[in-house]
Parts: sequence; C-alpha cells; structure tokens
Amino acid sequence: MTVRNRLYRAPVLEGAGDGPDAGDQYAKHFVENAQRGVGMIIQGASCVTEEGRSGPGMSCVDTREKVMRFAPMVDAVHNAGARIVLQLGHGGLYAIEAWHEPYASNRKGPLTAPSPVPWQLKVAFRGIPVRAMSTEEVHELVGRYGRISAWAREAGYDAIQLGNSNAKLLDQFLSPFYNRRTDEFGGSLEGRARILRLIRASVAEHAGADFPCLVKVASEVGGIPGTKHTSFDDALKLAPMLEEWGFDALTPCEVSAFPDTTLCRGGVPDGIWTNPGMVNRLKKAAPTRRKRAVLKIGAWYGGKRAPFKPVWNRQLFAAISQRVSIPVFAVGGIRTADEVNQILESGEAQMVGIGRPFYAEPDLAEKILGGDHGARLCLNSNKCVSAQMLGMRGVCYNPAVTKIRPAGADATS
Repeated sequence: MTVRNRLYRAPVLEGAGDGPDAGDQYAKHFVENAQRGVGMIIQGASCVTEEGRSGPGMSCVDTREKVMRFAPMVDAVHNAGARIVLQLGHGGLYAIEAWHEPYASNRKGPLTAPSPVPWQLKVAFRGIPVRAMSTEEVHELVGRYGRISAWAREAGYDAIQLGNSNAKLLDQFLSPFYNRRTDEFGGSLEGRARILRLIRASVAEHAGADFPCLVKVASEVGGIPGTKHTSFDDALKLAPMLEEWGFDALTPCEVSAFPDTTLCRGGVPDGIWTNPGMVNRLKKAAPTRRKRAVLKIGAWYGGKRAPFKPVWNRQLFAAISQRVSIPVFAVGGIRTADEVNQILESGEAQMVGIGRPFYAEPDLAEKILGGDHGARLCLNSNKCVSAQMLGMRGVCYNPAVTKIRPAGADATS
C-alpha cells in the first residue's frame, strides 16, 4: 500500500451505527478529511460478530452484506486521494450486552471471554452470564477474521487493522489478568498472542498474502495492585513476534487494563452527569443506580488518573521502532505540526495519527500539512467519549469549542 503522506486519521467511534445508512455516516467524516489531504483513514472498530459491540454506535461486519454497504464510501475516499483501513474488533467481557440494558435484555447467550471473569471483577459482573471460549470456538473466531478480511478487500478497503487494545477481546487474550487458559491460547506471552498469529495467517489465506494486516500493540497500566497485566516489556517482546508472523505495521499504545479513558487521555468525560441528553440515555442504558454508579466511577477515575499529556505513547512507539523493520504508527496526544514532524524526522515512527481533534476540525490535515502552528480547537475534554459510549454521533460536544458543528450534530439528542 502506497500512501500519499505520513499523516493518518486514527480510529475513533464515529457513532455511525449498524443501519443501512452507516456508510453515509462515515462518509460525512471521511470524505472531507480525504479532500483536505489526510493520507490514510482507519475506520474505527467494527464488530466481527452480531453481538459484542463496545458501544451502540459501533457498526457490525459479521456478514458480507454489511461490509459491502461501505463500498460507496470507500470509493469516495479513494476518489479524494486517501487510503482507508477497516479496524476489526469485539468487546468481549465489556460488550454492550454486559451493561446496556436494552441490549442485555435481548442478548442471545452469555458474554464470550478468554477465561471466566477474574474474581476481582465478580461484583461488577454479578448476574451477567459469561462463558469462557472453547479452543474450537477460538479457532472459529480466527476463521471469521479471515473471512471478513476477504469481504473488506472486496469492498475496496486497502487493509485491515486488528483492534488489539483497550481491554477488548483480543487484548483480553493478551492480558494475563484476563487470560488464564491452559490450552494453546494461554500461558506464556507467545501462547496468549497465538490468536494474533493465527488471525494473520487466516487473513492471508482468505484475503490474499498481499493484503496488508495492521495490529495494535498494547501495554496495560492502571490495573488492580497485585495482579499481572501486559507490561511495557511484554509489548517490546511482542513486537518482533508480530513482524515475524507477517503483520505489516504496528501501532503501539499504552492503555488501561479496563475500558476507561486512559486510551484517550484528557478531562473527565462528565457528559453522563452534566449533559441532559446523555443523562437520559444513560438512564435507559443503565436503569439501576448501581450500574450507573459503576460507569460514572470508571469515567471519573480514568480521567483523573490519566490527564492529557502531549505525545503520551512516545516512549513505547519509539522503543518498538528500534526493534522492528516494519512501519510503526505513532498515535496518542499528537496535536501540532511540530510534533508530527519531530516524530518523523527522528525516526521514532513512520506514520503519525490524530483522532478526536478531527471532530472539531475536519480540515485538520490541511492545516498540519501546511505547517499551521496555531493551537488546536480540541480541548481534550473527553466530552465526546461519553457520547460515543451511548451511541451518539462522533462530533465535538464541548460547548467551549467555537468550531461550528457538522450539520445534524446535536449535543442534547
């Protein structure tokens, strides 16, 4: 894959949903970004099964028809000169069927996870059925990733990325906190990562060996004291394995062991208790006070524990760049043209990604590529995170940001 420049739009949840108009919703974001010069777009995580989304606004790609509905949008992005990558994922323990009441009431079976719920989390999962995947089911999931990759190539996507981060299912397999298996998919770091190795082979089998497959490399922080998690050193050891297994690019990121806001550092995502529209949506999603309290505590804790820090993944992506020969993608707290250029000129990464600031500035790529040294409109408040969690559109919800919102964006709906 040849990309016209080294700036990409990092994956975030656009809130496009899973309806027939999902492609049109993505196009509202991506086509303008491409027209404004961004080299590549990674479409935020799409769920590989009918159940298992991490938010109501997430799209599913569990059938060929659902993938092909994105083909016109993909063509439009290409016509504007950019490449586009489909990120694939699954929420595992933290799927919406666990916490979002309308989805929990209609779930077809237990949540799927690498292992039974860790005892430290059993209070939070009280009354929620969870089933550890059998070895055969893991192999079936591997095959599913391969088949979806073939559909993605048919729809015109330039590559896929595995959403292996932020306590989602693949990240749960990698984490010794969640993965206590004794079969081929557990034990050592290589055993826990075996699912990634087999998925890469499945993508090559179904979509072709020349179809690029990207993957995130996560290091977990902020776990429960006294428990094991995927460490910084684990990430450094994993990176050369991923290159050996045939992955084409790596995105290192420091994440939480839980699905809080560590992945998108900034302010406390207080919309779920300050924005009337979000408050009402949260009551529908979590009717009981206990559920709402758990979600609010997680939002508050993540924001307080991980405030905004410019280029917060630098130590990890720079270290991994020294250990592999395939491209490394930088992401996390990158905002200015100076930061972008410094990362590239120093060789710390080969592609640089920016995510949420595109909500406030759809023309951000044009500004960065033009050497704009002005301050970004995004205030890193994380107010968009609460909205995404509840299935609202991916736009800026901070009233202090003066940028005019895209048509149809309603912070109180």
